[in-house]
Amino acid sequence: MSKILSFGELLLRICPDTEGNWLKENSLPFYVGGAELNVATALALWDLPSAYLTALPENMLSEQIVQYLQERKVDTSAIIYQGNRIGTYYLPKGKDLKNAGVIYDRAYSSYAELQPGTIDWNAVFEDVSWFHFSAICPAITQNVADVCEEALKVASQKNIFISLDLNYRAKLWKYGKQPIEIMPNLAQYCDLIMGNVWAANQMLGTAVDENIHEIGTKENYLNHAIKTSEALIKTYPKCKYVANTFRFGDPGIQYYTTLYTDGKLEVSKEYSAAHIVDKVGSGDCFMAGLIYGLYQKQPVKEALEFATAAAYGKLFIESDATTMSADEVKKIIKNEQ
Repeated sequence: MSKILSFGELLLRICPDTEGNWLKENSLPFYVGGAELNVATALALWDLPSAYLTALPENMLSEQIVQYLQERKVDTSAIIYQGNRIGTYYLPKGKDLKNAGVIYDRAYSSYAELQPGTIDWNAVFEDVSWFHFSAICPAITQNVADVCEEALKVASQKNIFISLDLNYRAKLWKYGKQPIEIMPNLAQYCDLIMGNVWAANQMLGTAVDENIHEIGTKENYLNHAIKTSEALIKTYPKCKYVANTFRFGDPGIQYYTTLYTDGKLEVSKEYSAAHIVDKVGSGDCFMAGLIYGLYQKQPVKEALEFATAAAYGKLFIESDATTMSADEVKKIIKNEQ
């Protein structure tokens, strides 16, 4: 089987508690993650040929992390070793990455210092049929955005399927460019664009009704999903699939998703819970679930339901990446029938 390659920055998430007890206890929990790595880890867990490309410093810490990934069946052979540091960020458990409290410490990381011409993409794409990245990558620096475009051009020439997650992180876009100045140029290469109607508006300029939250009905949200999907497919002819997630509630959750292709909007089952454990990585798990289904050429509805159940299940797992097997995800679907 040809490989699914995910490209992005490996991060260490450090989790101080909101009460400051970490100072008294001299303990800071952490997780290995990063949006694209969360996807790669899930796919490997679900027994697909998953590979991961990032940049790390050449030191003992990187060696241990890479060994950790290899033990989880992630192909790390493409990783670039350069620079001096691994990116980190600070976020209390249970909080959302979109929360204003997130603290990034990613400047001058090995990944942030990637330069165009560094990676031999022809070699990297050997035996790869799917390439995945997210909008977090080009948010870091202009140079990383340029590296993304390098990759997309080569992947397109090789007819590699390309997926994009429109992760919007306002605190990352600090190098003088707004997402709308960068992302449309990258989106033109993509076969699958995943996000939500608000991220598509911020990054690709699609319209969103300013009264969407006031109306607040599922019917209206789904109509927006259709409008956004149709606008993206019209603007980016290479795009075949548009996925949207809808996640509401705090501390509880109301969650459902859509996938638009061939002029039809598929809508997932709706999940709800009074409390969740960890919001980080749920969207990544949804993305991984879509790749899992579409890579194996499952029916669109089946792929969407697997992705949605996987994302919902991740909300109850303390980590950046899911630890649920494919069979466990399928049990969630069965229990909801």
